[in-house]
Amino acid sequence: MLQAAHEVFTTQGFDAPVSAIARQAGVGMGSLYRRYRTKEELLQRLCVIAMERAVEAAEAGLAEPDPWGGLALYVRSCVGFRSGALAPVAGTIEVTDEMWRTARRSEEAIGRLVARAHETGALRGDVTELDLALLIEQFSRPFPGPAGPENQQVKERLLAIALDGLRAPGVTPLPGDPPSVAWYEARWGASP
Repeated sequence: MLQAAHEVFTTQGFDAPVSAIARQAGVGMGSLYRRYRTKEELLQRLCVIAMERAVEAAEAGLAEPDPWGGLALYVRSCVGFRSGALAPVAGTIEVTDEMWRTARRSEEAIGRLVARAHETGALRGDVTELDLALLIEQFSRPFPGPAGPENQQVKERLLAIALDGLRAPGVTPLPGDPPSVAWYEARWGASP
C-alpha cells in the first residue's frame, strides 16, 4: 500500500485522489482508511520511510572503504528509490515529532558521510549536505516523457555528470552562499 501511495503521489501529484492509491494497491478504500485516517497521515508516513531509507543508504556509504565511492553510492541509492520525490509537500503537511527525529538521524548520518569525503579531499570543499539533498530531490522527480530504458539511461548519464561536478577540486566557484539548515527546514514549517 505504501509503495502504491508513493508511486501515485510522485507520478500523479499530491492532489491525486486516495482512490487512485487504493486502486494501485489493489485494496478497497476501507482498508486504506483503516491504516491511514487521512491523506496527510499517509504522506507523513511516506516522508518518514524516505528518510529512514536515506539513513540506510548513508550507512551503506559509510561502510564502503573508499569515501568517494561511499558518497556516490549514497547519492545513487537515494536517487534510485526517489527519496527526494516527496519534497514538494514541504509546507503543505504538518511535520510530526517522528518526522523531526528521523530527519535529525538522517542529517547526522549524511553529515558523517560528507565529512569523511571532505577530510580525504574526495568531495569539493564547498559542497554541503544540503547541496546533496537538493541534488537528490532534483533527480528524484519523474523524468519527462514516457518511462522506458532510454529515459533511465539518460537520467543515469546526467547523474554521472552531476556526481563528477561534486568531486574535488572543483574548478568553477559555486555562486552564492550554501543553503542553510534554517532555509531548508522553513520549507517544512517551524521546527519543534
